[in-house]
Amino acid sequence: MIAKEIQDALNQQVNKELFSAYLYTSMVNFFEQSNLKGFAHWMRLQVQEELTHTQKIVEYLFERGGKLELKEIAAPQAEWASPLAAFEAAYKHECHISGCINKLSSLATEKQDHATKIFLEWFVSEQVEEEANADDMVQQLKLVEGAPGGLFMLNREAGQRQAANASTETA
Repeated sequence: MIAKEIQDALNQQVNKELFSAYLYTSMVNFFEQSNLKGFAHWMRLQVQEELTHTQKIVEYLFERGGKLELKEIAAPQAEWASPLAAFEAAYKHECHISGCINKLSSLATEKQDHATKIFLEWFVSEQVEEEANADDMVQQLKLVEGAPGGLFMLNREAGQRQAANASTETA
């Protein structure tokens, strides 16, 4: 049976992962409304990743005899000044989520919950990738700032992004 404090912390993380999916769905809308369908596609894949993260945590809670406690999900931002601003917000959000995962990992260590500590190692590694992907887009958008042709090319490239390999999505 999972300790109540760990269960509560994992439930909070479920809420944060669902908020992430909301935020990226809001960004999908922003990019669709801006006729930047490639960036919208990129964010749709982010939505799916966040939902996968949510499901992993939920299944882990159940495996450990825990209880899922869903809470209200806050409304995300809906508008950004530019594609760069949206991706900067995504990067900042991923850094925040990394901090949350690190705190969870520290809590598992503190409570000597070795199973949860091992479970969270996948998320620690995943957040390195999440931050790098968002930062890569930020850096590319900075390079083409003020060059509509560059934005067009990046948008088209973002539309070619593939979903994460299913074999790497297992904990």
